[in-house]
Amino acid sequence: MILTMTLNASIDRRFVVCGARTGEVNRVRECTYTAGGKGLNVSRALALSGVDGLAGGLVGGYSGNFIEAELDKAGIAHDFYRVSEESRSCINIWDEATKQQTEYLEPGFMIDSRSMEGFLQKFRVQIQKADVLTISGSVPKGVGDDIYKRMVSTARDYGKSVILDSSGPLLEAALPARPTLIKPNIDEIRLLTGKACERLEEILTAAEELQGRGIQYVVISLGGQGALMVCDTGCYQAVIPQINTVNTVGCGDAMVAGLAMGVEKGLSPEELLLTASGIAAAAAMSKGTGYYKREDQKRLYNQINIKKI
Repeated sequence: MILTMTLNASIDRRFVVCGARTGEVNRVRECTYTAGGKGLNVSRALALSGVDGLAGGLVGGYSGNFIEAELDKAGIAHDFYRVSEESRSCINIWDEATKQQTEYLEPGFMIDSRSMEGFLQKFRVQIQKADVLTISGSVPKGVGDDIYKRMVSTARDYGKSVILDSSGPLLEAALPARPTLIKPNIDEIRLLTGKACERLEEILTAAEELQGRGIQYVVISLGGQGALMVCDTGCYQAVIPQINTVNTVGCGDAMVAGLAMGVEKGLSPEELLLTASGIAAAAAMSKGTGYYKREDQKRLYNQINIKKI
């Protein structure tokens, strides 16, 4: 079973406009409301793949009720720690005229130490039943930068594989706990290693440095150019074909779902990167955040080239 953790879940509101003008009234052509947060996007992709998963983390208030109801509709099993404060909302605006996305992300509620300890007690019970843990995204106000380090350490103490997809101080603090896999972007690798990472060779050198700290896999998404992975057996690159990109929000989370599935199954590095890249590319072809069509993923599976570099 794959356990996904979302400490800062949200209601994601996606607005489609055409030719938005700053400082003026803009009409929204279509809008969708979904249960959001990076970990829940991972859960959604897992469910579409028919994988046994459980969504955990923190939710609160009426917004939390909506999030849980949406997961129920999608057939996604969940078991959150509830707080009284309202879960956040996040807005994504897609402008059809410019083909650009703009996001507005609320910071989330304030959580006290008592509630945080209650959550961690629940997490210790949940992790024992899981095979793979994914931890994704940001945290609410009042949570220390060491929270992911504590969660990774707990999971590793129980012998579980951990995929960490975060950034900034949360990611940096967690590295000594040695998560199984991390998925930093180029900017995050620059911050963690101090390297410029302007050329492929520099990116790989920086990833190798991180992998050398005791992390089994370092995966770097390159957007439309595919992805890189560094592990004990070498460096690999996924080259994806040209696709009709519709919505890139949640593609990284879809990739995390594919990585979690591959780690759970014990796939080879090539198959692991291929599976994750195929799901991520298929997700970019879907309007829904965290959604993808399995027929798109299956077709892309035969078109993505994995090469050792």
